[in-house]
Amino acid sequence: MTAAQDIDESLGPIPPGSSEPAGAASEASPPAQGIASEARPARILVVDDQPANIQILGGILGAQGHEIVPASDGATALKRIAMRPPDLILLDLLMPGMDGYEVCRQIKAEPKWRDIPVIFLSAADDKELIVRALNAGGIDFVTKPFSHAELLSRVRTQLMFKLTRDRLAQIAEDKDELIGILAHDLKNSLGGMNMSAELLRGQVEHYHDAKLLQLAENLMHSSAQALAFVKEYLANAASDQGFVPRLDVVDLVDAASRVIWRYQEGARRKQIQIHTQFAEQGASVFADSSALDQVLDNLVSNALKFSPPGKNIYVSVHLTSGPVKCVVRDEGPGFSEADKAKMFQRYGRLSARPTAGEPSTGLGLSIVRKLVQAMNGQLACESTEGHGATFTFHLPPPCTK
Repeated sequence: MTAAQDIDESLGPIPPGSSEPAGAASEASPPAQGIASEARPARILVVDDQPANIQILGGILGAQGHEIVPASDGATALKRIAMRPPDLILLDLLMPGMDGYEVCRQIKAEPKWRDIPVIFLSAADDKELIVRALNAGGIDFVTKPFSHAELLSRVRTQLMFKLTRDRLAQIAEDKDELIGILAHDLKNSLGGMNMSAELLRGQVEHYHDAKLLQLAENLMHSSAQALAFVKEYLANAASDQGFVPRLDVVDLVDAASRVIWRYQEGARRKQIQIHTQFAEQGASVFADSSALDQVLDNLVSNALKFSPPGKNIYVSVHLTSGPVKCVVRDEGPGFSEADKAKMFQRYGRLSARPTAGEPSTGLGLSIVRKLVQAMNGQLACESTEGHGATFTFHLPPPCTK
């Protein structure tokens, strides 16, 4: 066992308040009072191939109440981070084997670790090395031999920045949760309003009053637009937070039938026929029922809103020797090559516009793809500009659970 390895085993985490070994840094005088008083005690990973340097840093920072975790090489540092991520990393730049650059790059490549601040330590005062260190993901650079005051000041600053970022992240999470609750409640209210508006419009038609009919149309259109935005906002927020589907056995034919029934009145108003071809014995898939409803709702509503009056929409469900296939085909304007390149991008505005002023947020297809992929499925689109579009998605049958 080398001396560097021995320091890892013998030290373990250096407890807060440990005394500093003799001969520490360039300033032997005590640090100014209150330098780290604003920062709470933190877990700090010190990575250096020189045991004496770890002892020195442990003494300085331990006296401020911080927990010091030593690592004598890059591989050990990565293991320590995986076991329990620290609040801050002090990383020696030039080490044998895996140097500080590579350690930092690997840390920043891992999403769970990339926000951990890294301060590089090096005896080399070379501007090019400093730039390389910062480009590798370091947030600061301290040159050895360092003064107590300088080291503590930089550590305190980065810990305060991290604490602020963590607090802002928590505030953002709380805000998203609150908005989500409000949006869910708003969706229910808007859904009731939109249904009432549709019923009202149907009644107004019998009075043959153009002004009343226009008012009912405006109310129905506005409530539908607001409802569509809220629904797609909620779906997009769920996918951003890492949607985890609740997979269970779902009948795809039943799910498709419910969605089609939902849009029959809208199809009637546009004189559009929705044709179905379903497997008679049903078609079970292993999916999340709510996510599947959202996928079908988006595809059928898009086919309806982008189809001119008098056209046809075809929805079919097919059993195959593998995944179950669902196809939604329309006779709308189709997609240009430019549209195809961005149709699954969030807020991607396409050249085709709804034919009766229906709402379109630009979120639908991006959400559909995320949901299908989350359910272990595949989504594809075939389209020629001017000749409609065909969306096909496959979902696994229950036997693949």
